Amino acid sequence: MEEGLVARPFASSAFADRRRHISGGAVTTSLDSALDAPPVERQIARDMIRRGLPVAPVLVVIAGLIWGLDGAFSAAYGLAIVLANFALAAALLSWAGRRSVALLMGVALFGYIFRLALVTVAVLAVKDLAWVELVPLGLTIVVSHLGLLFWETSRVSASLAFPGLKPDQQGA
Repeated sequence: MEEGLVARPFASSAFADRRRHISGGAVTTSLDSALDAPPVERQIARDMIRRGLPVAPVLVVIAGLIWGLDGAFSAAYGLAIVLANFALAAALLSWAGRRSVALLMGVALFGYIFRLALVTVAVLAVKDLAWVELVPLGLTIVVSHLGLLFWETSRVSASLAFPGLKPDQQGA
């Protein structure tokens, strides 16, 4: 075996031939670095959910005032779909990010398609029930998805020094 290569106990052959860098007795790989990385996806999704929960009653009340009790139930169901969608996205991306960049890219693309299908199934499963109003349900899903994403763009850091959310500025 070539110097610097070590047999890896991973089931995936993608990791089997990675070079290990030895410096000062510490052995690190890109996989080790990925496992030590902060859980950025979960951090962002948790922040989005935390910011969405206080707005949820307002959206439910507005839908209730316009469409009645059925509109309020529909808006609440739509918000549950959106928040679950963000949590699932974070879990999938976090899981894939610890394994490989190629898997992360695949999960980002196909995970989006999968989650879009889940949202569609969640709506189609209840569309004929008596308590469902499709207009407030659809509006809630679209508005809350876009609203939370745009709201979160001001909080996300585009710096490698602070991946995930921007650090709170003290005294600002």
